[in-house]
Amino acid sequence: MTTAPKSNIDSQYQRTVGELVEDIQALTTEIQELYCLDSIPWIIGFSGGKDSTTVLQLIWNAIAALPIKKRRKTIYVISTDTLVENPIVSAWVSRSLEWMKVAAQEQQLPIEPHLLQPQIQDTFWVNLIGKGYPAPRLQFRWCTSRLKINPANHFTREVVRANGETILVLGTRKAESIKRAATMEKHEEGRLRNRLSPNSSLPNSLIYSPIEDWRNDEVWLYLNQYENPWGQSNKDLFAMYRGATEDNECPLVVDTSTPSCGSSRFGCWVCTMVSKDKSMEAMIQNDEEKEWMQPLLDIRNELDVENDRDRRDFRRLTGNVQLFERNIDGEISVEPIPGPYTKEWRETWLRKLLSAQTQIRRTAPLQMRDITLITAEELSEIRRIWLEEKHEFDDSLPRIYQEVTGEIFLDPRPGADNSLLGADEWTVLEELCQGDAMHLELMAKLLDTERQYRTMTSRTGIYSKLEKCFETSSRSPTDAIANAHYKRDLKTAAGDGNVETVKQLTWADLKFQAKNDIS
Repeated sequence: MTTAPKSNIDSQYQRTVGELVEDIQALTTEIQELYCLDSIPWIIGFSGGKDSTTVLQLIWNAIAALPIKKRRKTIYVISTDTLVENPIVSAWVSRSLEWMKVAAQEQQLPIEPHLLQPQIQDTFWVNLIGKGYPAPRLQFRWCTSRLKINPANHFTREVVRANGETILVLGTRKAESIKRAATMEKHEEGRLRNRLSPNSSLPNSLIYSPIEDWRNDEVWLYLNQYENPWGQSNKDLFAMYRGATEDNECPLVVDTSTPSCGSSRFGCWVCTMVSKDKSMEAMIQNDEEKEWMQPLLDIRNELDVENDRDRRDFRRLTGNVQLFERNIDGEISVEPIPGPYTKEWRETWLRKLLSAQTQIRRTAPLQMRDITLITAEELSEIRRIWLEEKHEFDDSLPRIYQEVTGEIFLDPRPGADNSLLGADEWTVLEELCQGDAMHLELMAKLLDTERQYRTMTSRTGIYSKLEKCFETSSRSPTDAIANAHYKRDLKTAAGDGNVETVKQLTWADLKFQAKNDIS
């Protein structure tokens, strides 16, 4: 490929309709030339939104205009279902992919739609309800890579493995945000030709961004003037965006001076990376037929609390207390970093989610009543984590499921219902521990660790596992936090070379241990 000059189209330049039409014609030729240049397969990222629809439509029409004998290489259309997508958008994308598959076959186009999903261990609810991960925040944004990036990257790597390389076609635009524009301009430095950039995250793949210089109103103008080639209605897409704006206003784009509703954004209905889910709020507010989504908005808003320390363990997921300096209004304090949601709150989130699913299946429009907010496979994995990793052998998930839904939970995992310990043994243990939560946790871990090793041919490692139980669960919260402070102070004093402080701390710790041994 030869290096092409940088596009001279400024995203802020107000192009006329005639200039936009000329650009569409030029892009059509560019797409056809790039497609016919080699045998490298293409992957188009499709979210169902206006930008990805525009890109796919441009490419679809360009390839359809080629002679059949030149349509020789595959174009994969991939869309990632995070399993927590806005239900309206999720249904729209699923229908879109079905229509694409049929239309591509009828029109003899080498276009293959694929609906991707995260692996079970990476799904939102398995991590939040199963492992206890707190709702995502800027400091701990654990969701995006697991739910979106990993499935797409895995698919891309498979295509690269089979073909040597690939071209990713994306609907990214500089006009989306200042940050997006800066990122795209940075990647332009290593370009092979116009709008074709190297992919910094995936080797042997290039990124093609045909509409990088388009404005929002130009996107809508195109979608309203050019018919959707796989048979869906762009007017329905327009209506979906309009319904997701606060004032229900999304003016018809008639020329380049007309503002558009391009600020509407769809995403995961559980997203706590934004202050409010304005799109879902607007949908519920603007359309009585979408009021059934209110339970979802309620859960999302409850997840998004400013301070959820009372819902979370005082230890990290590893079982250790980790301290950090907290600055509130100039007052610095050293406190433990809150860890995963407690058992009580993990069970609470499960109840709320199942209750929402049950309610929606009763009240939603007929076409949405088969909605699944959490799959049986996810429930099974959550149950496994609670039983095997958290040693909660009371096995509360099937009970909660039946209490909320009125149905018996049928676990798809073979042998999931075979257990030596259960709810009865848990009740006895609770009585013996007399309300001491840490004592209960320790006893449960010790008993279940022994149970897990009972059927193994080799019990190598059992003593280190039992010792780990004592390290993480034998101290009360007060003592565990105090011990973390002691270790931090001792490390700081040693690092500063303060011998006197080290002696004092060590002597105080020895006296404390001796006192406990006597008692």
